Amino acid sequence: MRNPFGEMFRGFGAVFYKEALHIRRDQMALFFTLIIPLLQMVLLGFGIDTNVRQVRTIVLDENNHVESRELIDRLRNSDTFRVIAYAHTDRELNDAIISGRAKVAVKIPWDYSDQLLKHDTAQVLVLIDGSDSSVAGQTINVATAIGLDESLQRVLGGRQALPVEMRPQLLFNPDSRSPNFFLPGLTAVLLLNVTTFLTAFAIVREKEKGTLEQLFVTPVKPLGLMFGKILPYLGIGFGELCLILLLMVTAFRVPIHGNTVLLLVLSLPYLFVSLSIGLLVSSRANSQSEAMQLSFLTFLPSIFFSGYIFPRDTMPLPFYIISYFVPASYYINITRGIILRGAGIMHLWRDGLVLLGMGTGLILLAAKRFQKKVIAT
Repeated sequence: MRNPFGEMFRGFGAVFYKEALHIRRDQMALFFTLIIPLLQMVLLGFGIDTNVRQVRTIVLDENNHVESRELIDRLRNSDTFRVIAYAHTDRELNDAIISGRAKVAVKIPWDYSDQLLKHDTAQVLVLIDGSDSSVAGQTINVATAIGLDESLQRVLGGRQALPVEMRPQLLFNPDSRSPNFFLPGLTAVLLLNVTTFLTAFAIVREKEKGTLEQLFVTPVKPLGLMFGKILPYLGIGFGELCLILLLMVTAFRVPIHGNTVLLLVLSLPYLFVSLSIGLLVSSRANSQSEAMQLSFLTFLPSIFFSGYIFPRDTMPLPFYIISYFVPASYYINITRGIILRGAGIMHLWRDGLVLLGMGTGLILLAAKRFQKKVIAT
């Protein structure tokens, strides 16, 4: 009596062996698959810093007394502002902002010291270039905080304890290091890039040569063909993940606070989803250029709707709903949860289960589409 489950995956071993041989012979593709993502991680990891520091600042000090110089020193010592020049006129101040030579312009009026000595309000004009929203928001916050602290020190004279003292504590990334926040999310994007292109291009290449249709007319079942195709690439993707994590820990000094084995296990469903997306793309595409265009359609939502760059909670409701259908949303929660927050399986099992369900649905859909194409031909 035949095993129905075995019948569904008939031909899996033969297809797996065939695909493994193809990968071994294509050394150049394997080289680019393993090396290019690591090179991208090095370039982006070292080249991008999400913390706003040393913003170019120009100062017009019409007062030029001890009090104004103390204020300028406080701006400079905050590490947010870097005074690059001193202006002598309002026009020179405005030109520096308009030309882009400076992002912030500070004007201290001539009566600044007199107003402070009379215990009146001394106003300081801070002009901020709003063309870069991240820089603008950070500089506004720091400038306001410096002004508030300066006011409190003068009101209290430095001799009286503050009535209310706030002591914020930053959890999980106390040094605010960009690689700690940036690289766990980048891992999801790099793995999606590698695995989707691998399967999409490999199968489309066989379609162009006509060898894929030959496989379908053999006793190989669609699911056996699908799993035989993707499992060798699952091994490559898993190896790529191990290299990425090794580079993250050694080169970028990003500590993994959680269980590394759990991270590797929960990465398998995401790799499975990414490979299944490649299969689905290849079931629709008839050429490698078409496969590339369709693959790129998956990358932009994974970058912008997954919470990798922008928080999902701030998205409008329609796009927030779309983010639930983006696999990277769940995997980024897994990587940041384990790497940064030390989360365990009780916190992340739902994300892994959703990814596994997505992968199963996608590979069944891809198998059905391939079967319909063969029947139609």
